[in-house]
Amino acid sequence: MRYCRVEVDGRPMSGRVDADRIVLLDRSPLDGAPAEIGVTVALDTAVFLPPVIPPVFYAVGLNYKSHIEHALEHGYPAAAVPQRPEVGYRAQNALTGHRAPIVKPVDVQGRFEAEGEVVAVIGRPLRRASYDEARDAIFGWTIGNDVSAREWQHADRSFWRSKNADTFKPMGPWIETEVDPLAQTTTIRVDGGVEVEFPTGAMIFDPYEYLVETSRYITLQPGDVLWMGADGTCQLNPGATVDVEVSGIGILSNPVVAEENIDTERCRP
Repeated sequence: MRYCRVEVDGRPMSGRVDADRIVLLDRSPLDGAPAEIGVTVALDTAVFLPPVIPPVFYAVGLNYKSHIEHALEHGYPAAAVPQRPEVGYRAQNALTGHRAPIVKPVDVQGRFEAEGEVVAVIGRPLRRASYDEARDAIFGWTIGNDVSAREWQHADRSFWRSKNADTFKPMGPWIETEVDPLAQTTTIRVDGGVEVEFPTGAMIFDPYEYLVETSRYITLQPGDVLWMGADGTCQLNPGATVDVEVSGIGILSNPVVAEENIDTERCRP
């Protein structure tokens, strides 16, 4: 099953994808069993929102060995193979939906990169979970693009703007509930050309190991998301369109625009 959020008459609505239509629902499936409201929206004209606005936005860094090698090559001496699964955090304000623009701020210089990631969506409260409990607590999977401004990442003491500026975290287009993400392939394309491709499951620690470790100290709630890291990056320039595909889930597509050419009010989640 595929569940999404779309904008209808200026307000967010939950929906279920059914072939080329979206069947609108009276609530998110994360809030209980939803009912159809008798309205559909065409899939190709829908205004997609992030499929969930998470209570807490967890993110994994450096979870693929070749990404660590890439980080070392580009001046990150602290990059090392992790010895245990440790999560970080991102900001909700950075979220944007499928087809919405990624806005490159006017003062961003140097490398402005995409990182395609599979994203776990939590479906039930999770505390001190076993591996099997962590696996069973996942409602479904979506796709994220961890856009990063690298010079800001070098210059700042934290990732506050390099990874959390508005529109830097496209997520969507929907949540797929029936897929094994570790058996898939992640592909990043820019204007249709393949820039990065890797086995999604070639992680140092898998999603369930992260959830076991995190839930030892933090209670995860329905709607929380866990972005699982990337194995490769590619440059983004205004005027291009970037697609992140995770086979078995779908394609997250976003145009890249320069800040002075966009109405930023339309970029909010």
